[in-house]
Amino acid sequence: MTKNQTAVEAARQSVNPSDPYAREEQTFPVLNDDQVSRLTGYGAVEDLPKGTWLFERGQRGVDFFLILKGCIEITDSTPNGEEMVITTHARHQFTGELDLFNQRKILVGGRTGEDSRVVRLSRDQFRRMSSTEQDIGEIIMRAFILRRTAFIVHSEAGVTLVGAKNDRDVIRINRFLTRNGYPLLQHEPGSTEGDRIIGEQGGDLPIVCTPDGHTYHNPGTPELADVLGLTEDLVDGHVRDLAIVGAGPAGLSACVYGASEALETIVIEAEAPGGQAGTSSKIENYLGFPTGISGQALAGRAWIQAQKFGATFAIARGATGIEKEEDGTFAIVTEGDQVIRSRTVILACGATYRTLNLEGYEAYEGQGIHYAATALEAQFCAGTDVVVVGGGNSAGQAAVFLSHHASHVHVLIRGDGLADSMSDYLVRRIDESFRITLHTQTEVTALRGERMLEQVIWKNRRTGEEKTVDAPNMFVMIGASPNTAWLDDCVELDEKGFVVTGRASGDHAVSPFGTSVPGIFAVGDVRSGSVKRVASGVGEGSVCISDVHRFLGGLE
Repeated sequence: MTKNQTAVEAARQSVNPSDPYAREEQTFPVLNDDQVSRLTGYGAVEDLPKGTWLFERGQRGVDFFLILKGCIEITDSTPNGEEMVITTHARHQFTGELDLFNQRKILVGGRTGEDSRVVRLSRDQFRRMSSTEQDIGEIIMRAFILRRTAFIVHSEAGVTLVGAKNDRDVIRINRFLTRNGYPLLQHEPGSTEGDRIIGEQGGDLPIVCTPDGHTYHNPGTPELADVLGLTEDLVDGHVRDLAIVGAGPAGLSACVYGASEALETIVIEAEAPGGQAGTSSKIENYLGFPTGISGQALAGRAWIQAQKFGATFAIARGATGIEKEEDGTFAIVTEGDQVIRSRTVILACGATYRTLNLEGYEAYEGQGIHYAATALEAQFCAGTDVVVVGGGNSAGQAAVFLSHHASHVHVLIRGDGLADSMSDYLVRRIDESFRITLHTQTEVTALRGERMLEQVIWKNRRTGEEKTVDAPNMFVMIGASPNTAWLDDCVELDEKGFVVTGRASGDHAVSPFGTSVPGIFAVGDVRSGSVKRVASGVGEGSVCISDVHRFLGGLE
């Protein structure tokens, strides 16, 4: 297999097993004769001359190709508009990456590098093949995941983001693209590439530059999603079996189980798969992961799994309203006034972060105040003091994670200790770490800084002692409020705004997840009385699908 890119060539010689390009046998596998013979039966054989474009960046719904003879070059474009070949697939290798499981715009182009013979599979043929020929499907799935990971690791096939790394809009764009698995290359203002791009285009920072030469100045998240094709084209008026609002652990679990059980399923999510759990640096008490797993990694796996079963994701368009139609179906209105119709609905919309009631607080959001502690935020904390406000598991995970980056972490809680609100393994790590200090009976009283947060002032409520610390980053993790304002009076809520469940479903049996409106269910953090744990949300999402089936069965 021929490769003419420095990143790929260097990776082939690297001993770093975390680089997908160094795992060539898995990232670019070669199928054996038996596998090729079986796969060929699902598609059509075509002879193509050299230079034939099979697909181009920005297209949707492209086909899958297996090479029988010749080769296919996979191309990308630089910000200068120059074409580069990322890799070349040779005999018995295949094209594609994760976007073959959805209708997003693809990231690369593909053309024959010489006269070639290929097997072409349409999307329907590809899905049928990968689900029937499970050994081949597993090889392809692993390769697709590794190829997308390689794009992200090497900043290939994505966009260029120019702006100061600690600017709130740069953080917003970076977080949105990262959490949606979209590759990007980031430049600080003043870099060679940055100067060239800014000088040519002008305008305010940050800017996003696409390989086709377009530049977007500080695009909003929905606009960016549309431009990059992260939003899928939905058919107006089409009625699905199940619409899930929210892609946290509960919503993703419901999606995987619903789609795998032949329900036509769509997930409506305002930002990215994972919800609040997706921002956890490491979850160590989730069943089956003895060394822990980040919330983003867990969400990413579930997102891929759901797409494998045919689920659709409507990203960057949060739900704004819901109504029951005269025919008994539900109409969910999203940002941008798009209407998604479904016969059943699962509310998995979780909760929104609580904030501190401090003067000037909003000015520092995204400029030193954060609600997630991931690698993106950790890069701002090197060599500085960091403040974490909160005593739950999210705060504990953040403190432990940030202690490996910051010079010192101060954990502030209003109570007398952590034992009642935090898992014991996190309490012990905080107690034993010389880089973490727990401040009990303490609350933040003021914030200081010009454009960015510079100092945090807190007060001990027992002694009255006040302290000022130079801390340019503060992580606020004091719980969340239910994300139910958009529901208006559609379903019954409790006094705190959580969705009341335990109502009858379609056959009049009581469902633990049924709301006051038959056909609408609620799972996870948004449900009144739920246990706020990742495993609990996953369990509720999976079990709720049986209630959905029961309700749909009653409609027939």
